[in-house]
Amino acid sequence: MRLSPLPTIFLARLAALLLLVLALPARAELLIDITKGVTDPIPIAIVPFARAVPVDGGLDVAAVVQHDLESSGRFRAMDRKDMLSSPTRASDVQAADWRTARNDFIVVGRLVSTAASELTVEFELLNLLNGQTLLSQRVAVQPASLRFAAHRTADLIYEKITGTRGAFATRVAYVSVDGTPPRQRYALVLADMDGENLRVIMESQQPIMSPAWSPDGQWIAYVSFENHASSVFVQRVRTGERRQVSARAGINGAPAFSPDGSKLALTLSGSSGNLDIYILDLATQALTRVTEDPAIDTEPAWSPDGKSLYFTSDRSGGPQIYRVPVQGGEQPKRLTFGVPYAARARVSPDGTQLAMVVRDGGGYRVAVQDLGSGQMRVLTRGTLDESPSFAPNGAQLIYDGRDRGQGVLAMVSVDGQVTQRLKSDRGEVREPVWGPFPN
Repeated sequence: MRLSPLPTIFLARLAALLLLVLALPARAELLIDITKGVTDPIPIAIVPFARAVPVDGGLDVAAVVQHDLESSGRFRAMDRKDMLSSPTRASDVQAADWRTARNDFIVVGRLVSTAASELTVEFELLNLLNGQTLLSQRVAVQPASLRFAAHRTADLIYEKITGTRGAFATRVAYVSVDGTPPRQRYALVLADMDGENLRVIMESQQPIMSPAWSPDGQWIAYVSFENHASSVFVQRVRTGERRQVSARAGINGAPAFSPDGSKLALTLSGSSGNLDIYILDLATQALTRVTEDPAIDTEPAWSPDGKSLYFTSDRSGGPQIYRVPVQGGEQPKRLTFGVPYAARARVSPDGTQLAMVVRDGGGYRVAVQDLGSGQMRVLTRGTLDESPSFAPNGAQLIYDGRDRGQGVLAMVSVDGQVTQRLKSDRGEVREPVWGPFPN
């Protein structure tokens, strides 16, 4: 959905996909391009792992790990052609040699095939500055899940060195559209964080929008216009099972799962056409109204404890972010000041920060506000950056923006030091949402 400073266009943006007229290929590959990293990345050597032929299917696990760590913008990996040896166990590492090559850490490992047709990734992480073995881990998987094991390996290494849990083994969902008006085909697409394993889980000739993950990663809620009116569906990711959960008169939009996964916060207009926030119990279909105001109230987001909802409202004259208790008893509290436009709030996993889209310097950009101090900082510099979504570790945000007139996905760290662009090799992708950690 497009952003606009005008209240009438703002309403249209919420009501229907009137401005979603871009042609986006449904199966475009995503390629990560680091546009800005930290000024002093951590030097690390990731030695090719010993293979388990033919069970490993030819996957270069060490290359996947290296790509993950380098894509974070916080590591600089040694080029393989500069490696003088290829140890696969910690006992074989000559620390002084690798230290001389200006590495602080080294990762060595091997794949082991078991009788149960499983693969085990065994690896060690060594601190070359003191010779200490920081990690010695085994990750067992079926051969078809070897790439996932590589991502988990990168997660463990990232966490051990940086102190922040890695999110390389997570997924994103996004919306794409193939074709040009009036013959477009919309798709809801899932992909690993490195852009691999793309999977279309829903296609339609009518618009799809506002995907939202359930907390356990088993379901996705979204809005579909497949019946020529907005309806909210929930779909099981693994099997494709889907249920229509809201097709009420007027607008049904902006679904957001509660932290326990039992409810959806929704934007509904009813027959009156006025947008307000509601909570839908998925088991009973009981509907609870949260806001009741002649203004536009939309884009709800849950607090991690499930006690509050953050939402966008123009009740002060222009779009701003408010918070309201789910149980009622209090008037909504305005949280954003000093910007003429603030919308699409998303709460960090630890509940301390609020990501949003603000109007800044003539453009629409992603900002983060500290909920304790109220201090806000703008993280992006695009002219039309939208739909921010926190990584499950809270360290990064994914969002969509524009590059040379084309829609792209991008990521930015919450400290603003690292920015990345997820290039599509065949066109545009939009409305990303970051999935939870795998169980």
